[in-house]
Amino acid sequence: MKQLLIGLVLLGLVNTTFAEERMTFRSELNQVRYQSLIKELRCPKCQNQNLADSNSGISVDLRQQVHNMIESGKTDQEIVDYMVARYGTFVLYRPQNTPATFLLWYGPFILLLGGVVLFVAVLMKNRGRGSK
Repeated sequence: MKQLLIGLVLLGLVNTTFAEERMTFRSELNQVRYQSLIKELRCPKCQNQNLADSNSGISVDLRQQVHNMIESGKTDQEIVDYMVARYGTFVLYRPQNTPATFLLWYGPFILLLGGVVLFVAVLMKNRGRGSK
């Protein structure tokens, strides 16, 4: 029984070793770019995982696609534009600042500022009543 357990553990270790992706790059800069891009791009299937952290099939395919595009000489912006054209802005962890996302980016600050102004106005009004 003990030998069976040890065998299963070793089999699991060997299996995870072969499951790792082995990608080769022409330069260290390409590898750094690859790591940066797969951390910035979100997995289309997973809700809150980037391509680097996700193990879904689509993420594996997209990591390979990013690798191929980097090695073929595409710029980071061209790769991001390709992913956005194909999967929409959902793939971006930091959506672009457009009129459609204005409230997403600045709405909380506008609401906070409005709340502070309202709070100060109520305080000033109550202070005026208290002194009379």
